[in-house]
Amino acid sequence: MSDPDVPENKSADSVDDVVGSANEGLDAAAAARADVPPADGAADAVDPDLEAFAAAERDHPGTFLTTEQAAAAADAGTEPVAATDAVGPAEAYVDSTGPVPADSIDTSVHTTSVADTAYAAPAVDSAAETQVVPAEPVAPPPVVAPQPIFVQAPEPPRELGNRATAGAIGLLAMVSFAILYLGAILGIGAVEGTVTVENVGTAAVAPLSTWSFWVPVVIFYIAFWLLGAIINRGRWGHWVIFGLFVGAAAYGGHLLGQLFQAPFWRLTPTEAVELLEQQAFAPLAIAAFLFARELTIWFGAWVARSGARKKELNAEAQAEYERTLEAGPSALR
Repeated sequence: MSDPDVPENKSADSVDDVVGSANEGLDAAAAARADVPPADGAADAVDPDLEAFAAAERDHPGTFLTTEQAAAAADAGTEPVAATDAVGPAEAYVDSTGPVPADSIDTSVHTTSVADTAYAAPAVDSAAETQVVPAEPVAPPPVVAPQPIFVQAPEPPRELGNRATAGAIGLLAMVSFAILYLGAILGIGAVEGTVTVENVGTAAVAPLSTWSFWVPVVIFYIAFWLLGAIINRGRWGHWVIFGLFVGAAAYGGHLLGQLFQAPFWRLTPTEAVELLEQQAFAPLAIAAFLFARELTIWFGAWVARSGARKKELNAEAQAEYERTLEAGPSALR
């Protein structure tokens, strides 16, 4: 009687084939990883064990996943990947004599939906430069040009004149001429006998109210001041020479005073000529000429001295002005 046929354990042979295929996949993955450098950082993140199990599942479908799970993975367009928590290393299947339980395999497939994409946080580029945009355009600040510094140039000195001084000194000369002229009137009257000790006071006051006294006095002052205005800061010699004109003016003033005293508007031309002939060589006319001539010389010396002082002041001012110009604007600050 023959022995009964013992059925072969095909399950053990299939497991050995699966384990062998897994080991070959691991060796191929290790060789590929050693020969080809990874293209990017994503290749380093792939687990070689998962690749081996995926290759074994492709060679022998239904070994690690059920038919329904494999169909669901195919519909989702993804490869069936076993979780590392449910699947152990390849050596654990060598001693296994039975199929892997389906409950220990994670067959969940994660797909990205439209909602996940809409609510996902946008990627932030940390390298992007943060720019601060002003709310309103800012106008550039106005360019302020440096203000020029204006330095006033020094004015040339104004020369000091001597005309006012000549006029003031001329007043004193006029008073002196009036006193001398009045004394000449009293002296001539005393010689003629019209002026005595008893009436000397009356005789001295009487000429002060006549044209014949004030006309020569005023003309003398005008002539003296005009000569001072012409000579100005001139030397004393000019007064000595041109003092003759002042004496002549005083002489003419005496004659004009006699005409005003007549008065001339009541005289005929013949009477006016006779009056001028009588007074032409009168002692009082000659006295007026001499007094005016001498007073012009002595008071003119005073005016000339003042003019010399004005010359010195003008020279000093001009020298200071020239020094200021040579020093430049820095000296004016």
